[in-house]
Amino acid sequence: MVQLLQHSHLHTVFAAANTTIGVGQFPRRRAKFPTSLVLLPRCTSSSSSSSAPMDANPPTTAMYPLHRCKTIYLVRHAQGVHNVEGEKDHSAYMSPQLFDAHLTPLGWNQVDCLREHVKKSGLAQKIELVITSPLLRTMQTAVGVFGGENSVDGVSAPPLMVENAGHSSRPAISSLNCPPFLAFEACREHLIENDEDVLWEPNVREANSSVAARGMKFIDWLWTREEKEIAIVSHSGFLYHTLSMYSRECHPTIREEVGKHFANCELRSMVLVDTSMLGSDSPSYNYPGSIPAGLDLPSDAAP
Repeated sequence: MVQLLQHSHLHTVFAAANTTIGVGQFPRRRAKFPTSLVLLPRCTSSSSSSSAPMDANPPTTAMYPLHRCKTIYLVRHAQGVHNVEGEKDHSAYMSPQLFDAHLTPLGWNQVDCLREHVKKSGLAQKIELVITSPLLRTMQTAVGVFGGENSVDGVSAPPLMVENAGHSSRPAISSLNCPPFLAFEACREHLIENDEDVLWEPNVREANSSVAARGMKFIDWLWTREEKEIAIVSHSGFLYHTLSMYSRECHPTIREEVGKHFANCELRSMVLVDTSMLGSDSPSYNYPGSIPAGLDLPSDAAP
């Protein structure tokens, strides 16, 4: 088991800012690793012997109260122009001109394919909140996958994405019948500024260990949300370093599954479990029983 324990273009993409989108960020202070959440599937030691007595081995399954669980759907953004240039020359990823890259035509095709999967699988009806990095490529991916249909004149719902946002050549996307969106600084790719936001250096990136710590803090923050089914659209580095911290003590098979790099527009579902009192929401589906009250004896004691 693994212990976890604002960009100028923002409102040109999320046009319906006052009704369907929020913007947030953590205070810029050093994050501590949370210690109260676990990531499922449950991880077990690879040193257990199959020949040992059954009661000598820890269980290989886990059971937790439902109200102490959340399901998160992690998505890496679709192909951006920076990915194309980075394939040619890896140093292009440090280019200030490509810092806030938009999606390529292939990237939009990837968005359309994932959107179709999300709708056919029934996931679109389950997600209660979409959290996205505030960079253009992640917001385009988030809205394209989880947003409403194309905006139509005469429909009262405001557009979630305006027409041709980020040079996309795409029609406006409606906010009708879609979950709320939150653009959140904490799930961004490597930051390029220091903790005080005083200096900006285009050739200095946030250390991988700092990205992982920020990711763990972000996961702790997720637990404070009331939603139980949340989609997060982020970046390769952020997802990789965060999940690597979750999976570092897992069985190698689980570690490989959880910690591998994301492909463009890949979606993975994970379960978060609170093993402490960090989350104390009352269970929605539990029923106390003994209503009306009466004699309550174990079956082996009852006449």
